[in-house]
Amino acid sequence: MLNDAVLIQDWFAVARSVDVPPGRPAATRLLGQDVVLWRGEVGLHAWQDLCIHRGAKLSLGSVRNNCLVCPYHAWEYDASGRCVHMPSHPTQAPPAKAHARVFRAIEQYGLIWLSLGDPPQGPPVFAEVDDGAYRTMLAGPYAFHAQGPRIVENFLDVAHLPIVHAGLLGDAAHAQMADYEVETNSEGIVARDIRIWQPDPDGAGRPAEVSYTYRVYRPLIASFHKTHEQQVMLMALFVTPLDQQHSVSWVLIAMNYAHEIPEEQIVAYQDKITAQDKPVVESQRPELLPLDLQEELHLRSDKTAIAYRRWLRQTGMSYGTA
Repeated sequence: MLNDAVLIQDWFAVARSVDVPPGRPAATRLLGQDVVLWRGEVGLHAWQDLCIHRGAKLSLGSVRNNCLVCPYHAWEYDASGRCVHMPSHPTQAPPAKAHARVFRAIEQYGLIWLSLGDPPQGPPVFAEVDDGAYRTMLAGPYAFHAQGPRIVENFLDVAHLPIVHAGLLGDAAHAQMADYEVETNSEGIVARDIRIWQPDPDGAGRPAEVSYTYRVYRPLIASFHKTHEQQVMLMALFVTPLDQQHSVSWVLIAMNYAHEIPEEQIVAYQDKITAQDKPVVESQRPELLPLDLQEELHLRSDKTAIAYRRWLRQTGMSYGTA
């Protein structure tokens, strides 16, 4: 398991809620830890994906009588994680050690969130999700052979939009960036009023000069609000480290306009944008994000990335950084 004290005490999106229906366990992975998700008669459960008896994956088992049943010897674990029945010794009380390792899990934004520790707060709250003027969509998961900080920094980088996403989120003829302000406070990072011209800001096919406001809430959770006149798009990025080399990202989208455009079209647009980012992010070297600002060259347009690197150093996170 990736033993990063900062990440162990945080929440990560690991599955869509609809992908873990009652009665059917599902396997996932977080920070190098295999996890089984399952629903009984009441509630959602997240445990280490391991039967204490002979090490089989509980995610290969089944749900019966509000218990998760091991696929190997059919040991039954109740909703608390305690083994309550061993078929080969049906009259014997299972030993106290026969107990699954239990993790915390919650549901928010149509996602299952998992923590391997005891986080002091839940995932960030986005008011737009409960605002009737906005339509909310979920995109992903997107698989990366890269570590989380590189993925987040790419999300925060406006200067690459006219190059990597030319014809969609920018144009090489309009690559120059004006100055903008970045603030770091107790709640994270805010970068305001980053302006750029975009041929197709959201998949609706209408060019506009837009303004971005970026926020970083946790080491691997960030968002932006993109505005044009009265049109507002929220996009929140949730990055989940599967292990030392692999991550997935999820994208929450909320828009107060373009309700006539099918959700599938907007999600497909985000799929296309991520597919353009993926080979670039996976190619970056060093793979670990350098927190020493002398290690790479920086420009004025990199102010958000600089703030992010400084803030990561302050958090003490070791994963994905050097």
